[in-house]
Amino acid sequence: MKTTKKVKNKTEFIYKSCFIIGLFFFLIGQIIMSKGNDFVYAQEPIDFAHWFLLVGVVLLIPQVVSFPKEIFSILGIPLTLIGITCIIGMCVLDFIWWSFPNEELRNQFTNHISKVPSIWKPFMTIGPSSKIFNLGLLILSFNYFQNNKTGIVIILIANLILWHIIPLPFRLIFGYAITLIGFILILFRNGNKNVLQQHV
Repeated sequence: MKTTKKVKNKTEFIYKSCFIIGLFFFLIGQIIMSKGNDFVYAQEPIDFAHWFLLVGVVLLIPQVVSFPKEIFSILGIPLTLIGITCIIGMCVLDFIWWSFPNEELRNQFTNHISKVPSIWKPFMTIGPSSKIFNLGLLILSFNYFQNNKTGIVIILIANLILWHIIPLPFRLIFGYAITLIGFILILFRNGNKNVLQQHV
């Protein structure tokens, strides 16, 4: 019984840690992206910006599907997973743009896929905006309303920045940095409380 609990606690810690690392990678990707397309296309030997974004969102998945089975998760988990899927698709397309040696070939590729709604809408309209992704994460944070209101308020503020409601320069950097802080408070402060309660 104790061994099962230890394994469960260890797994939960790994999932939470991967989630936080994933958000941190996603933030690094946004910082690199803020330097502009010319900088991104000039990266060698790989497109670091989109690899950080891609690895970042993939690292979120174990924790996303492990959030408490509460009413908020029923909506939050699917929304977040849809958002992650759209971001992954966006990164794949951006890898292709990065691979072209000049702007003319990139424009030809853009003209081609922009005429294919099944590719353009989910991966180039929904993916870059990340609205579904951010909404899903916000809803998932509501699972911790009773234990960590501060973290939820921080994530809400982050979403207001990301959705242009609070105007800030470099909104993606500030928005995801604040989201990262909010989830650190939610996942690890709650985790520490639960451990203390188990020892009392």
